[in-house]
Amino acid sequence: MVRMIVQGLTIDPSSNSPILILKDPEGERNLPIWIGLLEATAIASELEKVEFSRPMTHDLLRNIINGLGYSVGKITINDLKDNTFYAKIELMGPEGEVSIDSRPSDAIALALRAEAPIFVAKAVLDQSGISGQDEDQRSDEKWKDILEEMTPEDFGKYKM
Repeated sequence: MVRMIVQGLTIDPSSNSPILILKDPEGERNLPIWIGLLEATAIASELEKVEFSRPMTHDLLRNIINGLGYSVGKITINDLKDNTFYAKIELMGPEGEVSIDSRPSDAIALALRAEAPIFVAKAVLDQSGISGQDEDQRSDEKWKDILEEMTPEDFGKYKM
């Protein structure tokens, strides 16, 4: 298992679908996961620390887990089958550990609220991960494309 953190959210320009980007803290591997708009909103609201007057779904789930004497120990993205990621929420409590099947987006939204670590199976990263170098190279190529298409007029008063 490789520990990951949420790098952020972006939009797939071809499908307008949200993409959740996980990365390892050393920046060597990234894992993009296409998610739904509602799940992206739940994750973004927690990343931005948006306060709501009433508990949202993932806040409610965390409150129920804690109210029953359990805590979220960690979440793991443990499998990838037919382009679908699978995750587990690992709960710790008075009866021991409990593992619950989950969609990765829901597990991550809960992990963020519970401040629980996020792990990805090495096999999943090997299948779908992107090396940090690949991401940097793609970013460099994207900027190169943008700059090559610009004209001096695009710079406004800052003429070259």
